[in-house]
Amino acid sequence: MADERRDRPATTVSRSRASAASLRNQGVWDAVGDLVRQREADLGRPLRVLDLGGGSGGLAVPLAELGHEVTVVDPSPNALAALERRAADFGVADRVTGRQGDADTLDGDAFDLVCCHGVLEVVDDPTAALAGIAAVLTAKGHLSLVVAGRLAVVLAKALAGEVRQAQAALTSSDGRWGKADPLPRRFDVEGLVALLDATGFTPVQVHGVRVFADLVPPTALDSASGREALTELERAVATHPQYAEALGSLGAGLHAIAQRS
Repeated sequence: MADERRDRPATTVSRSRASAASLRNQGVWDAVGDLVRQREADLGRPLRVLDLGGGSGGLAVPLAELGHEVTVVDPSPNALAALERRAADFGVADRVTGRQGDADTLDGDAFDLVCCHGVLEVVDDPTAALAGIAAVLTAKGHLSLVVAGRLAVVLAKALAGEVRQAQAALTSSDGRWGKADPLPRRFDVEGLVALLDATGFTPVQVHGVRVFADLVPPTALDSASGREALTELERAVATHPQYAEALGSLGAGLHAIAQRS
């Protein structure tokens, strides 16, 4: 479900960046792909999907290519214009709809799946946002939620020698390392599960993503074999029977699949 298929010829540096971006999201794409295939089989029809904060369609367009109907809600008109162009380029404009808005403006149709990736850490009220998502899901609808992980920044700050900032990120209520931190909040697994429980969701799975992808040097991704090896390692971390929970909690992102209770 990655977007690299139509990348134009590029320099080695830009190819490396594109490959890194794809790898950082591979674990999310794998889990969402498995979910939509299972739900489509269960329902006997394509899914109605809402991609909240979906921007230019990095997830929406691949889902539409699989035959699903996708509505993208995003506050940026520029992102929605890029979404429209991308959907047209890939021949799925009839299955992708863009709406300007945010988590506070959800209404209308009921959806089988809501994707909320990289949004909950920046909204004013995560609890209200999740309650709004629950309200637009079908009775057995699912949520794919990706949030910034707390422990990843703790480790990164410690390795950079910024020990006080690492401690602040570890002990603060919001996972921030200080006043200059650009993110309003980060999450750990326990807090994320508690928030889902409190807002009407039953977690199906929670796993870490980008456990290693943000740590390896870009040169390690210059070769196809290097990219494949990293992809396999990230997948192994997400599914390992002994270490998935411990290592996954160190992911730069935490990915939860949850069902409306």
